[in-house]
Amino acid sequence: MTTRHRTVAATAAAGLVIAGGHLIGAGSAYADEVKPSVPPGTEPSASAPVAIDSNAPGLKIPQGGTLAPVKVLDIAEVVEDLGGEQRRQETNETVMMALQSEVLFPEDSAVFNAQAAARIQAIGNEVNQSKATRIRVFGFTDDQGSYEHGKELSKKRADAVHAELAKTVTNPSVVFDVRGYSEDYPIADNGTEEGRKKNRRVEITFPRGVGGG
Repeated sequence: MTTRHRTVAATAAAGLVIAGGHLIGAGSAYADEVKPSVPPGTEPSASAPVAIDSNAPGLKIPQGGTLAPVKVLDIAEVVEDLGGEQRRQETNETVMMALQSEVLFPEDSAVFNAQAAARIQAIGNEVNQSKATRIRVFGFTDDQGSYEHGKELSKKRADAVHAELAKTVTNPSVVFDVRGYSEDYPIADNGTEEGRKKNRRVEITFPRGVGGG
């Protein structure tokens, strides 16, 4: 059984940067040691539909403030099974599959359990259908234990998923971006076991195929 909901529709939003503040640019796409300034996968994939004049008299900007760059928010549809073991998020541009670590690995391990390979192979088949040339495989943990241990474990789990995906993905020129983020970018409250379970996950992101639904 699955649950389904939509996040906010595509909207151009202009933020405010108060004098004395600063903006942080996105980190390198390939440097594991560089943490991006926004959670992975939330970068805008389209340009703003309209230009915004920062000098327009109707804008209520505090003295000393300036407009931050416009950000476009994609339409996103999220579907997850009843237990939250697998979560699918689609935007106009990408598909992201998030698998809870418990359905892939034993506790504190990066060795697949008996059911893991079949789950990864199913995602690999969809990657083939989308004709993807770039795939992101990101691992995450909860906030229990040390940050460094979580970073090592999340990277090893992402590596394991990458290795299994590579057996199924048929495009020889596909590029994999594989990272481990430890407890960074939680999607639920780490104060509860239910939330920590959702945060212990591996995400696989690839471009949405033409005509995909």
